[in-house]
Amino acid sequence: MTHNISRRLFLGGAAAAISAAATAGIPRAEAAEKPRPQPLYGPAKGIAKLNANENPYGPSPKAMKAMMAAAQKGAYYVNDSVMHLKSMIAERHGLTPDYVTLGSGSSAGLVAAAIVAGQKGNILGPDLFWDTTARVVEIQELGKIRRLPKLESLQIDLDAMYAAIDDSISMVQVTNPNNPTGMLLDPGKMRDFCIRASKKCTVLADEAYNELTDNPDGNSMIPLIKAGHDVIVARTFSKIYGLAGMRVGYLIAPPGRIEEMQRYGIGWYGLNQAGLAAAIASYEDQEFMDFSRDKIRQAREMVSEAVAEQGLSTLPSVTNFMFVNLGDLNAETFRQEMEKEKVLIRGIYRDYTNWSRVSMGYLEDVEQYTAALPRVLDRMSS
Repeated sequence: MTHNISRRLFLGGAAAAISAAATAGIPRAEAAEKPRPQPLYGPAKGIAKLNANENPYGPSPKAMKAMMAAAQKGAYYVNDSVMHLKSMIAERHGLTPDYVTLGSGSSAGLVAAAIVAGQKGNILGPDLFWDTTARVVEIQELGKIRRLPKLESLQIDLDAMYAAIDDSISMVQVTNPNNPTGMLLDPGKMRDFCIRASKKCTVLADEAYNELTDNPDGNSMIPLIKAGHDVIVARTFSKIYGLAGMRVGYLIAPPGRIEEMQRYGIGWYGLNQAGLAAAIASYEDQEFMDFSRDKIRQAREMVSEAVAEQGLSTLPSVTNFMFVNLGDLNAETFRQEMEKEKVLIRGIYRDYTNWSRVSMGYLEDVEQYTAALPRVLDRMSS
């Protein structure tokens, strides 16, 4: 089946632009009288920002140096830098650059993949996954997201997912490691699933947190693309590389799939020189990635110990966030109470009302979370 894509997708920023234009004539004195609630860049002093899975230790020193140089050429549109980064990524995986497309974080690519899939059928996913981009098919009235039944373990049941693929499914989306659970699928089982499922439909493996695992290459499905399977892998520089604000990500897929997705908002024109320079400098920076992994492990240990001391538990995370089981307590109320302690975390996901996600930021910010935890739990329990 085919659908028309509405202009809303591409003109989503129009309202913001109109608003900006409407306020452009406000006298500067009047605008200056309004106090700014927080700094322009990053959280205010004393705020533990643990709600967006960012790596605050980035950008790395190499990335900072590269961005400074690139900013001096900010007058020029990107071109050669795009081809350079695509070639780096392709070469690392034994592919040619036509297997790679870049975008604003991995979100642009994930949206494009969803739109292509939505014009052919529905998207199948687990009950709980990072579905923000997939929801474009429902917003645009292209198709639906079909979800697997909820499991008590919150793990993804690959056998059930394979059994759920029918003629209405055009793409299966698996976030691995999953967000917000932080859990990693067995790579052998995931590989077998992708091979079997890709004979029925496209398989999208969202690997945003892959580099945070102990064995990134072993956990990735990229080799299946080289082997000729109908698989798309999404990656980003927002997580381990600490470049969330620089907005660079990429998809690896068969060239035919890349061509399909590039019709819908993904490509070089959404990128900037500084972000590309940072990504190029960071891509093989193993020293910085090892440093970041070590800090994240320390933070996870701190949270695990603090949660256990309060009689609570977490899921086994391999990422820079943890999913905490609050028992009988409400996760949104918990988020609000934590905010009073100047700790920002996430609230309820779907109907998982007692599960709370916290990111691993600076160790001092994680300490602020662990120190606030007993106070907040006491207030909520009284």
